[in-house]
Amino acid sequence: MAGDTVAAWSPALALVPAGVAAALIRLSSRAPALRETWSLLASGLQAAVVLSMIPGAAAGVVLETILVELAPGVPLVLRADALGCVFAALSSGLWVLTTVYSIGYVRGLHEHAQTRYFFCFALSLFAAVGVAFAGNLLTFFLFYEILTVSTYPLVIHKETPAAVQAGRMYLAYTLTAGVALLGAVAWTQALAGTVEFRPGGILGPLPSGTLWPLLGLLVLGVGVKAALMPLHSWLPVAMIAPTPVSALLHAVAVVKAGVFGVVRIVGYVVGPDLLASAGAWSAVAWLAAGTILAGSLLALAQDNLKRLLAFSTVSQLSYVVLGVALGTPSGAVGGIQHIVNHGVMKITLFFCAGAIYVATGKERVSQLAGIGRRMPVTMGAFAVAALGLAGVPPAAGFLSKWYLIRGALEGGQWPFVLVLLASALLNLAYFVPIIVSAFFRPPDEAGEGIAEAPATLVVPLALTAAASVLLGVAPDLPVAFFSLASRAAGEILGGVVR
Repeated sequence: MAGDTVAAWSPALALVPAGVAAALIRLSSRAPALRETWSLLASGLQAAVVLSMIPGAAAGVVLETILVELAPGVPLVLRADALGCVFAALSSGLWVLTTVYSIGYVRGLHEHAQTRYFFCFALSLFAAVGVAFAGNLLTFFLFYEILTVSTYPLVIHKETPAAVQAGRMYLAYTLTAGVALLGAVAWTQALAGTVEFRPGGILGPLPSGTLWPLLGLLVLGVGVKAALMPLHSWLPVAMIAPTPVSALLHAVAVVKAGVFGVVRIVGYVVGPDLLASAGAWSAVAWLAAGTILAGSLLALAQDNLKRLLAFSTVSQLSYVVLGVALGTPSGAVGGIQHIVNHGVMKITLFFCAGAIYVATGKERVSQLAGIGRRMPVTMGAFAVAALGLAGVPPAAGFLSKWYLIRGALEGGQWPFVLVLLASALLNLAYFVPIIVSAFFRPPDEAGEGIAEAPATLVVPLALTAAASVLLGVAPDLPVAFFSLASRAAGEILGGVVR
């Protein structure tokens, strides 16, 4: 089901707005309004370029740009296929809203080092689109490491001892993963003679004892950013960063790059057939299932709202891994679609957490009694996204979980159906008490005078909450995400997926 490949400059052009904006932001350090204008223009232009490629990608047309040869026979190649367009469209679209939100957030809290902040944000989105459109493992590795370096200053933005320590932990995990991934790239080239991403995989029969260590390096390389347990510990610690950065880490770039990398490796490097024939699919699937349950249980124990959301992300990301590991049509569609659905719903929750902090200074779940009466739009959006993540219709989480359960049933894997159902109940167990307390418990008298945060914070979260419902009832509007997910799943599995 692979489509026609056409030489075009569009994938490279998608990198230009963020790259140029990063340079202009550095030159506008003494002009805050100009700096913010560059960010807004770049995010809008990047989204427009990516959106222009989606109709072709959904129809099976693959746009390719070969830039330069990085190593003998290994070019720096950008390729806009269906899977790449899923991640690129998600990150570009959410960058627009995150930029608006960031302006309100950093101004509302009078954050320091705002030029560095917006510069690193633009560089991170440059890297994210590079990851999305990477046409081979070496190109993927290059942009993957740029993403690591560009997000580090955002993690340590507050420059407190705790923030610096969190940054060190973030680098220790992600750079170690980068070394493992580079080793896997070299080994793959030696075994397959190529590191190109091809639907169905590039690895044929391997020498005895080779698959498991190679798969281990690949999973380590992308599993850190995907927050697979036990590689997840950096993520809750990184929640010390400003809330828009947390949203970037969870919904737009870093962890999404990790699970996107898992899909690339399973579907375009190792291949589902080799994974199944060696029995490796079971190991990957159970690693994901264990992470789903453990992440939810850890979320239950959190009082800090951002840490609760962080452990929720640890759990939810593994839905993607489980979906592609199942090797069934519906499972692959559900996993790829959940990249989008989780991104939109989780960014809503982080936007809500940031709005609460700006308006009230509160960061703990135990402090939110009655806040829904004073911030109804914010907490209404929180309720929509939280229930959506638990799989309550009509929000988008129901759609992806429905396909994941169908995928498990197609493979006769009842234990994974039970895991998904148990996870939904655990999601309700840690989200519903927050919603009930916010709307039905009397507010703290000390909260007199609390109202909604500024419009620059509230409008983005309202829009992403609305988008989470739209994706649930019409998943191809306004962007053909479901068609792209179905096309990508069909390419991986070698057939049409409905």
